[in-house]
Amino acid sequence: MKIYFAGSIRGGRRDAALYYAIVQQLKTYGEVFTEHVGDTEPGVLGQDIGDGKIHDRDLEWLRAAHYLVAEVTTPSLGVGYEIGKATEWGKPVLCLYRPTAERSLSAMISGSTALTLREYHSPKELKEIFDEFLQSK
Repeated sequence: MKIYFAGSIRGGRRDAALYYAIVQQLKTYGEVFTEHVGDTEPGVLGQDIGDGKIHDRDLEWLRAAHYLVAEVTTPSLGVGYEIGKATEWGKPVLCLYRPTAERSLSAMISGSTALTLREYHSPKELKEIFDEFLQSK
């Protein structure tokens, strides 16, 4: 199983440790093309190769993936773009969202029937969510 994980990089890195925990869990199901999203070191994000190469590389990975799992609590234009492409290509998409009082989820995500949206509060809840999503498709 090949999984593309999406989380905010340039839109904010405050959830990097959470992304790392998500990636570690996803690796128990298969190959995660985008492990670097969970890295906390600034140089590992691949930004030194240029925006065009990042775009092309990431779309190549996304096209090759069986699933897209996206953490959408921190808004990100790139993550939204990846979700749009994955749904356009008919890939199963799981969006993970931690509800907060100070931030609402975009209606483009919460209103879409082309993806699965699951709310959670702790990484401990993710195993059950992943078991259900990754094994039901």
